[in-house]
Amino acid sequence: MPITYTGETVLTERGFMLLDEDTVSTVDLEMEGTAFDLALLDKDYIRVTVDLSNVSRTGVQTVTSVIYGYTEEYFRQNITVSDRTPSVITINVAELYHKTVDVRCEISGNVAEGYSAGELQVSPTEIEVRGDQEDVDAVSYAKVTLDLGEDATSTVTGELPIQFYDANDQLLENTSLQTTEETIQVTLPVYVTRELQLTMNFVESAGARMYNVDWGIEPSTILVSGPADVLNSMDSIVLDDFNLAELGSTTNYSYAIPIPEGCENLSGVTRATLRISFKDMQRTTVTATNFILENAPEDRTVDLLTEQLAVSIFGTSGDVGAITSDNILVTVDLADFGSAVAPTLSPRR
Repeated sequence: MPITYTGETVLTERGFMLLDEDTVSTVDLEMEGTAFDLALLDKDYIRVTVDLSNVSRTGVQTVTSVIYGYTEEYFRQNITVSDRTPSVITINVAELYHKTVDVRCEISGNVAEGYSAGELQVSPTEIEVRGDQEDVDAVSYAKVTLDLGEDATSTVTGELPIQFYDANDQLLENTSLQTTEETIQVTLPVYVTRELQLTMNFVESAGARMYNVDWGIEPSTILVSGPADVLNSMDSIVLDDFNLAELGSTTNYSYAIPIPEGCENLSGVTRATLRISFKDMQRTTVTATNFILENAPEDRTVDLLTEQLAVSIFGTSGDVGAITSDNILVTVDLADFGSAVAPTLSPRR
């Protein structure tokens, strides 16, 4: 049966390590029980555990805390261990040596044509190596390999297993080395360069429509480099919202160009100018004389004292010129009238 050693963390904290050499790794057990129970028993049901938490010195030594267990409660109650070979469990404990080495990353595969590799990101860049002095002294550096595959078009990330190499770049195998990290996280950004259109999010309203404006942005495009998984789904950059109803005599507006996170603006231009004006826009004031009441309270008499209301309108000259007071109806909504005697009413067009 294989022996499972526990408490190695405690051993490490004391500056010790368990060596494979001269340490018993298996034990033969003699079991007692009924013929029926023994026939049911399989070695996979048996566990042999040795606790190392009480070890306090180096060298070959014996341990007494040997624990026999079963994965099934039935065997625990009906079968016992009567003998074992070897009868004495010996272990070999050595002083734990350690040093810090650099982590290197080798890249296999390639990025697709039209794409470029960004700066390789390795974490951590150093690890502590622990073990027998001879094994530790032989380590020059640790290495992981990141496989990009063929024609990578997006960022590649991996949690990579660690290998150790000597000063002659030879792989060290069959060592008993321990490390502070089980894997190394490596990321290689894959970049693409794209020309993105600069645009606005125009907000239209009555009398202020896109078909009635002339507009342009300078520069109209910029060149951006960044992660392919970000830029591949983009064809434009929105500078800001623009409410056409607020467009007046000012025709030039300057905006900072927002760059997607992790990307770089290769154009060297950080601001863009929006030039915009109405093709045909006229404003005028029309006096409204038509009023209606809505939601008037049934228990009250409502007298509308206002007979005229100046209404500002804007739109194309043709549309504005066609509007007269007869075309405007002011609706007075008394739904929120309350108990006021002389409410101030906001007409709705």
